[in-house]
Amino acid sequence: MAALEVKDVTFSYDGVTPVIKDINLTLNDGELVCLLGVSGGGKTTLFNIIAGLNRPQQGKVLLNGEDVTGQSGRISYMLQKDMLLPYRTVLDNVALPMLIKGVKKKEAREKASGYFAQFGIEGTQHQYPAELSGGMRQRAALLRTYLFSGDVALLDEPFSALDTLTKGEMHRWYLDVMDNIRLSTVFITHDIDEAILLSDRIYLLTGNPGTITDEIVIKEPKPRRKDFNLTDAFLAYKREIISKIGA
Repeated sequence: MAALEVKDVTFSYDGVTPVIKDINLTLNDGELVCLLGVSGGGKTTLFNIIAGLNRPQQGKVLLNGEDVTGQSGRISYMLQKDMLLPYRTVLDNVALPMLIKGVKKKEAREKASGYFAQFGIEGTQHQYPAELSGGMRQRAALLRTYLFSGDVALLDEPFSALDTLTKGEMHRWYLDVMDNIRLSTVFITHDIDEAILLSDRIYLLTGNPGTITDEIVIKEPKPRRKDFNLTDAFLAYKREIISKIGA
């Protein structure tokens, strides 16, 4: 059984003109699947539907086989900005999803703190977001996202604001964390290199209305060699994607 399935989803804001149409997407346990396409193609709209923030006019969303269409709070969703609250400590920011669900503060803090070492932010519990680097803030935000529901996470360009060196470090770190906690991820990006480096599979979302026109399987085993982006195989994937999305 797939961790997440999107079946025949069509959505329009006015009930007439579809933004996305006949979308089918599958995420298997432990996979990282990338949604790649140009701006305005409907990627964020699709994420809002998967997260239950919008209900499609047609189709459904299945989480571990259960129909969760239109149900918010079932799938973790991290936006492009880290959205950490500046007046809360890092620990209380991370524990926030459990507090919202009614877990007592002491218990929520203890559970959240237990993941800090695994997520590479041990020692920051009592600091405030402004005291952290961009990469550390993103790690804290990703931990908060994981604690929201676990199992499946939607990430909307979480590394786009980072510099190139930090982004590369975060890529390797996130793949390690995913493997350790068996997290399955759907990832939005406009960056073709990032999609190839991170993904098990890439869905190309193109056109108006947005439709999934291709699925590309990245066969390079994980963990990927550090110079994979310099190989002929990497360049072949990149040429294929560019030719199919017309970039």
